[in-house]
Amino acid sequence: LTVFSNWLDFKMKQLLPSVKSYVKNSFEIIEDLKRITLPDNALVFSADATSMYTNIDTETGLQAVRDFLNCNSEHIPEDFPTNMFLQVLELVMTNNIFSFGDTTWLQLTGTAMGTPAACAYATITYGQHENTKILTEFSSNLLYYKRYIDDIFAIWIPPETGNSIIWKNFKERINNWGTLKWIIKEPSHKTIFLDLNIELRNSKIHT
Repeated sequence: LTVFSNWLDFKMKQLLPSVKSYVKNSFEIIEDLKRITLPDNALVFSADATSMYTNIDTETGLQAVRDFLNCNSEHIPEDFPTNMFLQVLELVMTNNIFSFGDTTWLQLTGTAMGTPAACAYATITYGQHENTKILTEFSSNLLYYKRYIDDIFAIWIPPETGNSIIWKNFKERINNWGTLKWIIKEPSHKTIFLDLNIELRNSKIHT
């Protein structure tokens, strides 16, 4: 299945720009933050997924990719082989066989471990939830929101009233996708994301 997974990985990279939270690396974060004007009440937070690959339920993940392709059809290249792509994706995600010692195993659920397409698959599947739920429902509170596979960084703008309720709703929404759960740090003036220490001082961002 490695050949198929390599092909999937190549094709998925054409889809990544449609994931609104997608970021290539911490250098992109730094460049983005240079262009952001912060309100006085801005806070930052980060979140880490708990065993992301194994907690992307196969049916949930496959359906998310189908929905993603439908929702972003206008931005997908006209020659993108959608039907073949989905068939190959299901083949790879439901037939991952691996060895452990002198035994052979068939993976029953979760992202096909060790396959080249795993990273892009994790980005796109949860990206559909972000595109349609998180970034729409909390657009007034998220001044900035980016994710590198299983790590999230965001700038939170508390509402004038009811911040604790809205923050609680946000945490529930971010964790309301299949079996995947996130450890979410409380908004504050500093946080860590990937290899960055990010701090707010005098309404300015320092990294």
